[in-house]
Amino acid sequence: MRSVPALLLPAALALASSACGRAPLARAAPAGQQTELPFRNPDLPLEQRVADLVRRLTLEEKIGQLGTAASAIPRLGIPAYDWWNEGLHGVARAGRATVFPQAIALAATWDTALIRRVATVISLEARAKHHHALRRGRHGIYEGLTFFSPNINIFRDPRWGRGMETYGEDPFLAGRLAVAFVRGMQGDHPRYLRTIATPKHLAVHSGPEPDRHSFDAVVDERDLLQTYLPHFETAVVEGGALSVMCAYNRLRGDPACASELLLRDVLRGRWGFRGYVVSDCWAITDIHERHRVARDEAEAAARALRAGTDLACGPEYRSLRAALERGLISEAAIDTAVSRLFRARIMLGMFDPPERVPWAATPTTVNESPAHAAVALAAARSSLVLLRNQGDLLPLRGDVGPVAVIGPAADDADLLLGNYNGQASHPVTPLEGLRRRIGADRVRYARGSDIAPGVPTLTPVPSGALRGLRGEYFANQRLAGEPVAIRSDPAVDFTWWEDAPLPGLPDDSFSVRRTGELVAPVSGRYALGVRAFGAARLWLADSLLVEQSDRHVVWTHSAWVQLAAGESRRIRLEYHDRRADALVQLVWSVPNPHLLEEAVEAARGADVAMLFLGLSPRLEGEEMPVAVPGFAGGDRITLGLPEPQEQLL
Repeated sequence: MRSVPALLLPAALALASSACGRAPLARAAPAGQQTELPFRNPDLPLEQRVADLVRRLTLEEKIGQLGTAASAIPRLGIPAYDWWNEGLHGVARAGRATVFPQAIALAATWDTALIRRVATVISLEARAKHHHALRRGRHGIYEGLTFFSPNINIFRDPRWGRGMETYGEDPFLAGRLAVAFVRGMQGDHPRYLRTIATPKHLAVHSGPEPDRHSFDAVVDERDLLQTYLPHFETAVVEGGALSVMCAYNRLRGDPACASELLLRDVLRGRWGFRGYVVSDCWAITDIHERHRVARDEAEAAARALRAGTDLACGPEYRSLRAALERGLISEAAIDTAVSRLFRARIMLGMFDPPERVPWAATPTTVNESPAHAAVALAAARSSLVLLRNQGDLLPLRGDVGPVAVIGPAADDADLLLGNYNGQASHPVTPLEGLRRRIGADRVRYARGSDIAPGVPTLTPVPSGALRGLRGEYFANQRLAGEPVAIRSDPAVDFTWWEDAPLPGLPDDSFSVRRTGELVAPVSGRYALGVRAFGAARLWLADSLLVEQSDRHVVWTHSAWVQLAAGESRRIRLEYHDRRADALVQLVWSVPNPHLLEEAVEAARGADVAMLFLGLSPRLEGEEMPVAVPGFAGGDRITLGLPEPQEQLL
């Protein structure tokens, strides 16, 4: 999914339409009148409430509901809502959360009851975050109850960079775990859904990443029915998933998000699906720009809507009025999609009194609570796969002598996370865990190598390398006006979560400028950069090194610079927070030509050597611009470890 802002019709522009015979938009009705509307009556039948709501909408208001950033309808008291939320292995991109093992590791537990407990925890933390956001008047992305999870595509080729998000190569296992996850997310209340799960990506979607926007998956009937569809069927029929995401690629010539075979004949016909379908993000744009089976956006939008894609993750359904005027769709098709979406929101309790909704009072204290941490620990323990225990080496004896902990994966918290992840407030790396377990004095650590050529291991720049660091804090995102506060900071290593950095600042939408001097401990080629959630720019002297912005993920970006030992270089770091849970770090990698020798020496003097090797979400993942030997576009080219790790091994 690309980080491009959605372009939707704002409610303020919604005007009367002679085509649908609606009255012009009125001002917001008094609260008392709004609560008397039938769609707000929780005692009426669900379908009656949905029909009442949809019949009150103008055409423009209806179109404004068909993108993930759905517009508010003030005259009916309907707030804005963003359908885009992530929860693959913990509530993602929404601040502190209980983080579980990545999906491929959860699959290695073979434990459906455990997966359901995991999903239940995710849904409860989602409820807590959602209602906390509502109390603060927030209705933005990653603050809702509709989750684009789980990813149940078949991990058929181990080179696929998103295979880590899946439950593996077996449709039966993927189906059983999908049922458990969906039920855990949605709950078993007779009236209300706790959250909504969205199995993705229907259906033949498993790489390669660089070709996913134009690839035509040609599979025979047997392979389609035995490999690519059965786990989706169980997720829908047995799991009761109320949402499904369609894929970027084509299937037998038809884009998945405009495939009448997949969405009409199979999903709604054979399986009886009654929920809503959401496109993968900007997949409808692909219909005309990359698959080239539609002339323009209006025709692509019409094809997707006719086939059964109700919700566009992207701006494409802004063209539905043009499609209607050209006779490509009917308003009845729009009504059907809008009805499915409002049906889901009513089932989530969004228009009912909070006291009627079981989870409306879920406190934020459930996030990372001890009970939830216990579930994460159980999942982590169950996910481990021991291939061999030669000589009964494990578990280690209590009197074991020095232990050498070696490898680039031993002390890198980012490697613990995978992708589509939440943020744990206290991640524990293998190195830290072993120090706690057997004592720091008995552990000898050596990194040994970088993850891959040109992919340095970045750590926060320590205070000893910084001089005169001055921070100016502004109560806006633009570094505008006079700063609210000026203070000296020993280093740039801040995670504010949902709190304001200082009194007098908002807890989001602030900015900070820091200036100071950087002093290198040794001469050589450094990687210098920023790790942040938000937008940041970093200068060394007068050279702009890093300029990056992402509203979706915590990002890390660095540049190579030559520094001399003891030389003082002026730095400036500007940070712009976009929403709560702000994070910013000044990071670097200090040159060390002796990594391999240090590892050999650590192993030589130890009774036991533990080697932590593997890959990083900086190398493989979703459509990544990675120029590293052995990797391409987020996928792997070969199955071996990167060369530096092979040498270390």
